[in-house]
Amino acid sequence: MKRPVTICSGQFGDIPFEELCRTMHGLGYEGLELAAQSHIDVERIVSDPEYREHFQKTLEDNQLIISAISAHLMGQCVGDNWDPRLDNFAPARLAGKPEEIRAWAIEGMKTTARAAQLLGVKVVTCFLGSPIWPMWYSFPQTTPEMVDAGFARIKELWTPIFDVYDECGVRLALEVHPTEIAFDYYSTERLLKTLDYRPTLGLNFDPSHLLWQGVSPVLFLRRFREQIYHVHMKDVRINRDGLGGILGSHIEFGDTRRGWNFVSLGHGDVDFEGIIRELNQMGYHGPLCVEWEDSGMERMHGAKEALEFVRRMNFESSDVSFDAALKVD
Repeated sequence: MKRPVTICSGQFGDIPFEELCRTMHGLGYEGLELAAQSHIDVERIVSDPEYREHFQKTLEDNQLIISAISAHLMGQCVGDNWDPRLDNFAPARLAGKPEEIRAWAIEGMKTTARAAQLLGVKVVTCFLGSPIWPMWYSFPQTTPEMVDAGFARIKELWTPIFDVYDECGVRLALEVHPTEIAFDYYSTERLLKTLDYRPTLGLNFDPSHLLWQGVSPVLFLRRFREQIYHVHMKDVRINRDGLGGILGSHIEFGDTRRGWNFVSLGHGDVDFEGIIRELNQMGYHGPLCVEWEDSGMERMHGAKEALEFVRRMNFESSDVSFDAALKVD
């Protein structure tokens, strides 16, 4: 059975939910990863049966599944040390109030678990945030004790949230990503060890964030095959022209001077065939979710083109050896 092809709703957050459902069904998508603060009100899902019924009917009328609920922005507010940018992720009334933002995010993550349970959604994708991301370069000098404390803080903050997800039968899938406590192979390995490989938390695999750092997406998949709960299909183009570095140069996304840019599927350097072969080998049958991000392309053109690309790539393993017919009776 081929994996369903879905799309992240966050990049279409200005489009009302009903219109987005009609549009993505019309393009041929089979489902959505719904952004919790754009297209699904998790508090109303839990508290308002009429809203929940209308919400589910809209999906059914458009023959769409929910591949996951995305709670990335709330999750970031749980683990980060506050700076003014977090105000953009939280209600306006909480602006400039670090501990109130964190408390709101913690309760929001718990509510998202309960909403997912009511909707029959098994995975919530997320960020965890990081109290030590600003220390990534180790200058001013970062001691091992500071790093230890950062991982311990994430465990402290997230364990009560994990408990609620266990109660609801819902799993969290961390998107390994710069600014997170786990942003590459070794930091992911350390996080999982810190959490004693608790099954509540797995990974939302996104190759685009790995490749520009120099991490092999295929090897990452192979090493964490047991923890892959959801898959993003997202591409990145690397530009090694000798001027643009991998740190982005404080140049906005889409500017061709950058050392790398997210691009529509098939226009970058990610080895998606290798990824599909690895997913086949590990037995992953979950969604392939397009996360469309390309500042240089009109988004509906990109969404249509990306769907066609994933469909071409979404092949299954053979059930026979290629030379089986050569056997002599």
